[in-house]
Amino acid sequence: MSTLILFIFLSFFAIAVVVLWSRNSKMKRAEYIRTYMFPPGLLDKLAARYPALQLKDRQLVARALRQFFIAYLRSGMKFVSMPSQVVDDLWHEFILYTRHYDAFCRKAFGRFMHHTPAVVLGARRDSNAGLRRACWYCCLEENINPKKATRLPLLFAIDAKLSIANGFHYVLDCKSVKRKGQDSGGTVYCGGDMSSSKFDGSIEGFGDSSGVDAGGSGDSGGCGGGCGGGD
Repeated sequence: MSTLILFIFLSFFAIAVVVLWSRNSKMKRAEYIRTYMFPPGLLDKLAARYPALQLKDRQLVARALRQFFIAYLRSGMKFVSMPSQVVDDLWHEFILYTRHYDAFCRKAFGRFMHHTPAVVLGARRDSNAGLRRACWYCCLEENINPKKATRLPLLFAIDAKLSIANGFHYVLDCKSVKRKGQDSGGTVYCGGDMSSSKFDGSIEGFGDSSGVDAGGSGDSGGCGGGCGGGD
């Protein structure tokens, strides 16, 4: 009996060590992403695409891209979708710095992160799951309660904030949303659709891996009425 107890104890101890190591490793990777300095000239490439953006605006886009990478990391490197057009453009430019991007991915994630185009909620539930997952972890990164958000996290607010033409604009107030082009040339989307099964009959990807949040209620108004949404 004593041998069995010792075996059980050692098993639990080994599991605890692995869990602590994994958590510490993820924290170090997240800090690396938050403090990562993008290669020289990258923000100039963004300026060529968006001449109206000032340096502080381009730096904000870089910060939003870091938030996207952290969402991917914190999700356990599950599929996450890109909700911003301007951040997607910077991501694409970053990938063209092949050596820098490869080295970044290996240190941040332990593997290469492939690019997928920016998307919004639509008929494809696999894409919706990626958007909802990104929403959840971006809210957590900014200490926003995903179930009762009072503001948008940066990644989901930035296209509207910078008036990006043909960008993806999200709002908290679903009642005010009319899916039509605005003066900026973008389309407004309701952030509440991210957590509502009324949108497509599914809340897959929102919250934990089962598709529901930690409270078990995926149709609770989640990321707020406030988030929107690649690998």
